[in-house]
Amino acid sequence: MSSNIKVQRICQHCGNDFTARTTVTQYCSDNCAKRAYKVRQRNSKVEASNKETQKIISRPIEELRAKEFLSIADACKLLGISRRTIYRMMERGEMKAGKAGKRTIIQRSQIDRLFSYHS
Repeated sequence: MSSNIKVQRICQHCGNDFTARTTVTQYCSDNCAKRAYKVRQRNSKVEASNKETQKIISRPIEELRAKEFLSIADACKLLGISRRTIYRMMERGEMKAGKAGKRTIIQRSQIDRLFSYHS
C-alpha cells in the first residue's frame, strides 16, 4: 500500500527543510535519525549519572538523620549551620549537649525539639 502524500517538514535534528512521505517522519535522512538517537542515548546516560551522583551526595545526610547522637560537625552538616552557631545555641540554652571525653555530643531529640512547634 503506497501513499502519494508529500508533507513539507523541518528536520528535528539538523533543522533543514525536507519533503516527508508520511505524516510521522521527523528526520530528513537516516544519518540525522541515527545522530538524534545517539544524542538521546547520551542524554539518558548523563541523566542517570546525575541521579546516581545526587544519591551519593544525599546518602550522608540520610545516615545522619538515623543517628541518635551527633557530634558538633555532624549537627552542622545536618542543619546546614556553622559550628559557632551551634555553640551559641548551647550557650543560650536552646540546645543541650553532653561531653564524651573531649567530644561534645548532641542528642538527636534536642535538634528535633528545636523545630517542634508548641501551642
